[in-house]
Formats: sequence, structure tokens, C-alpha cells
Amino acid sequence: MEIINWKEELFPYKQATDELYVKFNSIKKEYIDLEQHSPIELVQTRVKSIASILDKANKRDIPLTKIFGTLEDIAGVRITCKFVEDIYKVVQLIRERDGKDLIIKEEEDYINNTKSSGYRSYHITIKYTIITATGVKEIPCEIQIRTMAMNFWATIEHSLRYKYNGNMPKHLKQKLEACAEASFKLDTEMGTIRDEIIETQKIIQTKENLVYEILKNIQNLYYIGKLEEMNKFNREFIDLYQYASIEQLHTFNSKLQTLANLYKVNHLE
Repeated sequence: MEIINWKEELFPYKQATDELYVKFNSIKKEYIDLEQHSPIELVQTRVKSIASILDKANKRDIPLTKIFGTLEDIAGVRITCKFVEDIYKVVQLIRERDGKDLIIKEEEDYINNTKSSGYRSYHITIKYTIITATGVKEIPCEIQIRTMAMNFWATIEHSLRYKYNGNMPKHLKQKLEACAEASFKLDTEMGTIRDEIIETQKIIQTKENLVYEILKNIQNLYYIGKLEEMNKFNREFIDLYQYASIEQLHTFNSKLQTLANLYKVNHLE
């Protein structure tokens, strides 16, 4: 019987998912830092468990010696989006990296081509190059891109399918199909107010950034010993914060910046 050093074989897959996790989260952070809507809401990664790998290999009649050359979803990345439109933006972002730090092998659009079960998602199979202590390796990885509603449905469906070992009762299948349609209807309805939601989120993010700047400027006054000014502005900010508009917060922060310039404390963090 073939003996597999599972720890050694699976380590490159973990390294690949770790690197991809950082890269996709960096994209999300870039959008946020630029105060733009990020099509990426959440990034999750996983490497299949040994039991899951063996189960899939057994179902597909794959011998042990060919598992790592045949299965392409041992490494997985799941990107969750707020809106269906965001899914295709993420797809485009991945396509733009094709031939640079990854190679796209296959794309499957289960949103426009929904599975009979009701499953919706966009799958991209890639090859990702990593550099390990033992050399360069190309790791296959499956990227799943879906909305939060699609992800909720898929998680429930996967649990039930596991419970019934693929033989789910007909009435449950029918209910899941109905839930999938209801879920997609929610995504569609949310898409109609997408611009309104994005604009609201942008306002919230702008306010959060302003509050951070204000509190940093007030704290800087403490660092240089201007306690009277710090207490004065701190009280004023507390009174202002709850009902202040973005414009009022900007005006308040401008006063703090003027004082910071006067005391030359811009460099303090």
C-alpha cells in the first residue's frame, strides 16, 4: 500500500492559500483605503482534510498515487461579495492577474448556469506558483466567488447533503430549491438599491476616518502637554459627535489641524 507523508504533501497547499489570502485581502484594503466600494467583502481559505481528500478520491476512483496530480480543489479560496455585480468585478480582477502571479485553468459560471440543486457560485480553477524550501511548486486551487446569500444557502445545503450522504429526501431537495430561488431574489432586489447602499457605506467610512483623525489630533495635544486644549476639544467633540454632519466634523478637524500646525505636532501618532 502506498504510504503518503500527508504533512509534507499538504504543506504547499497551505502555503498557497495563505499567500492568496493575503493578496485578496490586500485588494480589499486598497479599495477601503481609497474610500471606494470593495467588491470583496470576506476572504476565507481552506485545505481539504485528509478524510475529505480520501472520500473524494474514492468516489472518483482515483488511486492514492495520483491524488495530488488529479484533484484540483484540495486548496480552496472563497471570496464573499455583497452584490452579484461584485462577483463579476472580482472575476475580472482575477483575470487581470492571469499569466502574472497565477494561471487560470477553467471558469465555471453557476450563477448564469445554475445547478439543478439551486447552487449558485462562480468557480475559477487556477494554478498558483509558490517557492518552498525544497523548490518551486505549482499548486492547483479552486476559487469560489459568491454573495453572502448564496454562501448561506450553500453552507446549509452542504451540511444536509453530508448528513444524508448524498441521498437527501425529496421534500428537503424541493425546499432547498425554493430557498435558493428566494435567496437569489433577495440578491436581485438588493442589486436594485446597490448604488444607494454603496453611497451610505461610503458616508459611514468617511465619518469613521474623520473620527479617527480627530481623536488622533486630540491625543497629540496630550503628548505635548497641552492638557487644557485637549480637554476643551475632547468635550466639544463629545457634544458634537452624535449629531454632527460630515461637514461639521470636517470643520472641527480643520480647527484641530490648525492648532497642530501651530504647535508643530503633525508628526505625532
